[in-house]
Amino acid sequence: MASSADIERDAFVERLTASFLGFFDVLAIRLGDRLGMYRALADGGPQTPAELAARAGIAERYAREWLEQQSVTGIVRVDDPGTDHARFELPVAHAEVLLDADSLAYMMPSVRSMTILPSIFESLIEAYRTGGGVPWEAYGSATREGVGEGNRPRYLQVLAQTWLPAIPDVHARLLDGRPGRVADVGCGTGWSSIAFALAYPHALVHGFDLDAVSIELARSNARASGVDDRVTFDARDAGEPGDAGAYDLVTFFECLHDMAHPVHALTAARTMLVDGGAVLVADEKTNPTFTGEVDDVERYHYGWSLFACLPAAMTEPDSAGTGTVMRPTTLERYASEAGLGRFEVLPVDDDAFRLYLLRP
Repeated sequence: MASSADIERDAFVERLTASFLGFFDVLAIRLGDRLGMYRALADGGPQTPAELAARAGIAERYAREWLEQQSVTGIVRVDDPGTDHARFELPVAHAEVLLDADSLAYMMPSVRSMTILPSIFESLIEAYRTGGGVPWEAYGSATREGVGEGNRPRYLQVLAQTWLPAIPDVHARLLDGRPGRVADVGCGTGWSSIAFALAYPHALVHGFDLDAVSIELARSNARASGVDDRVTFDARDAGEPGDAGAYDLVTFFECLHDMAHPVHALTAARTMLVDGGAVLVADEKTNPTFTGEVDDVERYHYGWSLFACLPAAMTEPDSAGTGTVMRPTTLERYASEAGLGRFEVLPVDDDAFRLYLLRP
């Protein structure tokens, strides 16, 4: 009869085996993304390995191996397996997750970001040993663009439709015909700023981000979206004061936990508000407290915190070291220290983010 220790050991072996399989899946998905194999499958319907190889411009032997792996892991379907005329098909539901950049279920940007992490592993080892950090630039364009593309559908489809109506006075102000002003702090590649401009025709939006490359991408995205006449972007530190009393709304979307000095950033935001203005923060929907219980959502947040968000924030002296798992009580403390004592968790049903409304 197996002892409790044996049972626990075997369960842990199974858990690690599942993790290995998931790791291979992520790498294989990125391979299919980089080589255009998913797009070729989606556009061409059921295909043999030879047909996929021709469409994607790759060697047939590799196409067959990848298709078979994708079949046994359940991503593609196969008819007549084990024969010379086996044909492989990407289900429509899976194609949405892997290819549809407008879908809220789109996950390829996260895959792209995740596969960058092994390349900075030695830098992470050094940061953990010294207490230093890993600069955001080290994570490369795939991570920078992955964050932007991953959040883009939510900003375009949810921000003005669900989030802002939960703040009736601000929502009404942006719709009343006067040029309401929005400061989008930590705007990244600009999709939150663009979403404001598309939804509120009279809004003037100013996006700020410390990363100059992200700002250039944001400007390009605004031009392509036809809103560059009302959306401007600048490379600027979030804690740098400016434009005092100029904005009806200041936003921090999935960025405050990445900042080395969040209280400074919130203090600067407070000085930027007009009388009656507000600060809106959207950040990860973490549990209210740390429980130590197994929780897949918390596992996911801690994963990004270990390898990206916390190291990126630790690059500056005296960093708050918040990390991805920012609890509501932590943000409430930051807000209070910044002079934003009116703290409210908005009653918004969002599967990814919790929304906080802060006022002086």
